[in-house]
Amino acid sequence: MIDRETLLEVLELGEQRRAARRAFLKTAGVATMAAGGVSLLAACDANDDDQGPPATTPPATPAPTASQNDVDILNFALNLEYLESNYYVSSVFGTPLNAQLRTGVGTQGDVVGGRAVTFTDPTIAAYAREIAADENQHVVFLRNQLGGAAIAMPQINIDGGANGAFTLAARSAGVIGPNETFDPYASDENWLLGGMLLSDVGVTAYKGSARLINSPTIVDQAAGILAVEAYHSGLLRTMLYRKGLNAPVLRVNAGKISDARDALDGPADLDQGITGDQGLPPNTAASNIVPADSNAIVFGRTAAQVLNIAYLNKAAVTAGGFLPNGANGNIRTSANNA
Repeated sequence: MIDRETLLEVLELGEQRRAARRAFLKTAGVATMAAGGVSLLAACDANDDDQGPPATTPPATPAPTASQNDVDILNFALNLEYLESNYYVSSVFGTPLNAQLRTGVGTQGDVVGGRAVTFTDPTIAAYAREIAADENQHVVFLRNQLGGAAIAMPQINIDGGANGAFTLAARSAGVIGPNETFDPYASDENWLLGGMLLSDVGVTAYKGSARLINSPTIVDQAAGILAVEAYHSGLLRTMLYRKGLNAPVLRVNAGKISDARDALDGPADLDQGITGDQGLPPNTAASNIVPADSNAIVFGRTAAQVLNIAYLNKAAVTAGGFLPNGANGNIRTSANNA
């Protein structure tokens, strides 16, 4: 049997090999798209090694082929990827998204909050590094597809202080009291809860928007990102459930986050926590890793519903919460669920 130290070493080496393979495939893929002229839209990023993972230098730009509707949807997705990537990249590297990946159409914002997590579990630390790399590349990919139509990064609040978005969300959910703060960077467990809050929303956002995309090529790429987001979400929910076997409050808090999202996005009760509703004792509750319906299909949210959660508001507004100045692009108003 492999001892724990050896297993961790093997996992670390495997992660390094995957990272190297990803870098090669991305470079090869970019070159192939340039040669074949099949990029969806123009690409215009440059490298900068000062902050977080490096940007990716794109190929020469072919003519845009996506409809305005598809551009709007991709830019809406880019808002969410800006938010997620800053959370995960900051958690791992201690700095936000690379400055070269923040420029674009509209008002460019800053990042409030975020810092490196001192992970105590090496497995979670390895997962965090992989998720951060994936989310960084989602930003790179979407910007490359949108080219000159890519929106700038909006103002992002990922702070855990008194006025931070994570604190406001945790208070609203009842995870903490009205005068307490929630710092997602303070522990492995807090980081998992913060990640679940964001990643679950990302899955439902891509699911809800897929049917609105006109281009089959863009649908294919969006499905690929959705799959990655679902892997991340399932992993975070699994780790929360596993740790919640010894600390049931984690599973309770995950359920509170789910209920709070449900309260923001409309009257339907679709969001789900990480335990089944079987009335079992806390340490024997059935797992609910996938928030799916009776057909084992994950539900989707409209863009407006996603913004209700991002803005932490039931009303039809254009700013607040994690995006204090609002989303950039043409899709920026939440639904009126008050």
